[in-house]
Amino acid sequence: MSDQIVDGRRARGDASRRSVLSRATNLASVEGLDGLTIGRLAESSGHSKSSIATLFGSKQSLQLATIAAAREVFIATIVAPARSEPRGVLRLAALLRNSLDYSRDRVFTGGCFFAATSADIDSKPGPVRDAVVTAQADWYGYITAQVRYAIEAGELTADADAEGIAFELIALDEHANNRSLLLGGEEVYGLAARAMRQRLIAAGATEAMLAALA
Repeated sequence: MSDQIVDGRRARGDASRRSVLSRATNLASVEGLDGLTIGRLAESSGHSKSSIATLFGSKQSLQLATIAAAREVFIATIVAPARSEPRGVLRLAALLRNSLDYSRDRVFTGGCFFAATSADIDSKPGPVRDAVVTAQADWYGYITAQVRYAIEAGELTADADAEGIAFELIALDEHANNRSLLLGGEEVYGLAARAMRQRLIAAGATEAMLAALA
């Protein structure tokens, strides 16, 4: 078999995998990871059960691949663009704005993928829960790190509580996502951004540093 034929098959397989995972992430954001089975995904995506089983092998492998795909989208949509800003308050404000926009713009049909799936598997030990926990812990840690950088740089007061501030900012972001999904409307994102801004100003940030949240 020629290399060209092998490469063509691999390219088609990769394209099929990306297509299936795109549908899987959206489906899981609405129905949860427990509802993400090979049969349900086949029904939703139009792919055959056999083709999905060939790509992923088992329900757990499909779930883990879906979490990894959702994490790539999360990083590309929220984290990567904010890295153009210096560490500290400017990057923190960009991260928070990107996260609010990610939910508001429904990058995933069910809003934030990780908010939707965390409730589904939070009390069910195993590799799937571990993958979601790792993704969430990395996000929480990254937000906390930006607050710490801001304190060290003198952008926030020296006695500011980095973990407490990060907790409040993340809680506002998550509540905006949940409330918008439950009640509809986008005004909650403006309320969340304003509350985030006020919390950071109370901790010593200037209005100019928080332009991304205006």
